[in-house]
Amino acid sequence: MSTDPETTEQAEPGAPDTDSAAAGADVAEPGPVAEGADSADAGTAAEGADAAGADPAGGGAGGPSEAEAELAAQRLERERIARRRAEKKGPVESGSKLSGKAADLLAAVRAVEAGEKPVAGVFAEPEPTPRRAAPEPARRPGPAPAETATVPAAPTPAAVAPEAVDAVRLVLAEGGAPDSLAPQAAAVLGAGAGDRLRADPWLLLRVTGVRPEQADGFARALLGAECGPGDERRGRAFTLWLLEQAALAGHTALEGHALTAALAQRGVPDPDAALQSTLAEGEALVFQDALEEPGTPARQRTAAPDEEDHTDGEAEEERPVRVLVGLERYALAEESLADGLARLVNSVPKEGGSAEGWERAASAARGSAAELIRAVAGHGLVLHTGGEASRAEPARLVHEAHGLGLRAWAAAHGPLGREAFAALLAPSGRPAGPAEPAGHPVATVAGLLSGAEGPGRDADGALDLDLLVVLDAPQLDVETAALLVESLPDGARLVLAGDPAVLWSVGPGRVFADLLAARVCPQIASRTPDPGPLGELVSGIGAGELPQVAAPGKEVVIVPVRDAGEAVHRTVQLVADSVPRAIGVPAEQTVVITPGHGGAAGTRALNAALKERLNPGPGRFGGFDPGDRVAYSPAPGRTLPGEVVGADAEGLRLSCAGAAVVVPRERVDGCVRHGWALTAHQAAGGRWPAAVVVLPGDAAQALSRPWVYTAFSRASRHLSVVQGAEQALPRAVAEVPARPRTTRLPVLLAPQVPAAG
Repeated sequence: MSTDPETTEQAEPGAPDTDSAAAGADVAEPGPVAEGADSADAGTAAEGADAAGADPAGGGAGGPSEAEAELAAQRLERERIARRRAEKKGPVESGSKLSGKAADLLAAVRAVEAGEKPVAGVFAEPEPTPRRAAPEPARRPGPAPAETATVPAAPTPAAVAPEAVDAVRLVLAEGGAPDSLAPQAAAVLGAGAGDRLRADPWLLLRVTGVRPEQADGFARALLGAECGPGDERRGRAFTLWLLEQAALAGHTALEGHALTAALAQRGVPDPDAALQSTLAEGEALVFQDALEEPGTPARQRTAAPDEEDHTDGEAEEERPVRVLVGLERYALAEESLADGLARLVNSVPKEGGSAEGWERAASAARGSAAELIRAVAGHGLVLHTGGEASRAEPARLVHEAHGLGLRAWAAAHGPLGREAFAALLAPSGRPAGPAEPAGHPVATVAGLLSGAEGPGRDADGALDLDLLVVLDAPQLDVETAALLVESLPDGARLVLAGDPAVLWSVGPGRVFADLLAARVCPQIASRTPDPGPLGELVSGIGAGELPQVAAPGKEVVIVPVRDAGEAVHRTVQLVADSVPRAIGVPAEQTVVITPGHGGAAGTRALNAALKERLNPGPGRFGGFDPGDRVAYSPAPGRTLPGEVVGADAEGLRLSCAGAAVVVPRERVDGCVRHGWALTAHQAAGGRWPAAVVVLPGDAAQALSRPWVYTAFSRASRHLSVVQGAEQALPRAVAEVPARPRTTRLPVLLAPQVPAAG
């Protein structure tokens, strides 16, 4: 590796940065926004400091905004799930011959479903360490709506009646809370928001960014002597808040003992009662997953002396269970996803092309591309793994499928991935297939599901296609994946393709990783390596090593720095001067990636410095000027690169991937950032000719192997690493894997599909 792309001036040392980058916890916490803090940071996404997906949604001009359309889709999905739940008459199953804690739990579940208070003490003791999952009953879902949402978009304040906002503002004033929270609180709490908030002050905790201590202070101001730590309303609010934070950290549910322990840490005197009250109100669901691990015999239980022996002296098997608690929306989305995946795995794909035609296509492709084509020929669900170079194999599949007469489409995580895959699908002199659309058959996942891109819907509301290849599959959260799978028509084929070493989704779930581990369908591992020094470096990181690679063309450069101030200085120098001059990549084609938004070398500090150098201006349009690079988040978990075009009475005008976007004035602060510097989650799914990865010393706690792999693999020609983390970097690559996420997808899939050989 080189140490600099070109001889450059030595930066002057800056003041050491004392702000630590948050590394996150099993239950992540958002930052406060009550007193004018940046609402775009009001959530911590998975992988700790990388909070890319926590921004509220923005909108566009004319008609419902994209965020509003996604909210409407989410409401439709919840209504569908509610209908499914109402049809489910029986309690949650866990098998037979349960006793002790498991029997108590089953009684609690039945009590909740009957509208009664659950029995006390169910969650008093920790459950056994989770092992492999056991069967759950299969349930068939209804049709999915045409639109989609990832992590739920923030409610739209503009949709709330002014008088409702005024009523909430009066209550906030009485409790000493800032009135700036009124629009969102009114939207979140709905009809009678002011009265509801007065009756239950802890409902304020449902507003994005409000922390428990702030809600406690608000409640004390309103309730006075009546306010106490054991208040039932407080226990319910804290339980739901912890489950929401778990979702922000990627979990679809939490183990019961972990949740009660977290409640105790928050000063809830009776965590069991708080949890039971939440379950009784139907605001959360409890699940018991029977645990079975291959090769492990079930524990034996013999009747006690004072018990009636119904086993004729034989030992009775006791099945261990894992107790999970989750928010209904994520739990039932995971069930819907499992049902849809089982439908794909167990069904025979719709006839498309003859067996001879598929075999001819596979023989012409060779290697792992041929294996992919053969697998898709006979299966409804196929997984494909590999790095950036392996995308040529799904591209070959799409091309061959068109030649066989199938309506084949691909969907990428974002517009950069869409454009890169479209380039792979370029005809290059070949004849178009009979089912090939006029343009390139590739869309973004969000555009495909909303109808803004792709083939549209058929008469039954399903996507009008026979084969769908989803790229960047690790970025699928559980809700988006459920909507996607349920939008496929019967007999369609689905290929989930992606690099398993990158960061998981911003939203809850680890869909691609769970499917790879479950082994319920064919898995094709690409044998196409990423080329050159960058490919060698990234491949080593994926294996847990940080190799020293030869980079004669300065493909990889390490720039050591002493502190965060020097890191910012050298980053600006690299983007604006050294990389364009020595590598030939202009500043507009270079991305800066850093672990978090805050800190002395976070995205805010770096973007401010880069704007001053590359596009100085007064920022008269809400801090933005024409020509500014921006990161626009139309919905949480989605980031679109763009550029400011101008502003007028309607709002801030952007150009995002060639599309004109108008962001209303009131939403600019929440969904638009300067975009020279991004977090790794924001950059996932895109590639740039050059990338500058900034690793200040205070970011050591935020580093992990998936984070480093994702950040380093965003560059296609040149990578500069501004290295201030010292030994924390190789240590993270070698010793810090992805942070575990608690999900139920494997246990839900196990009884529905046969294990692949």
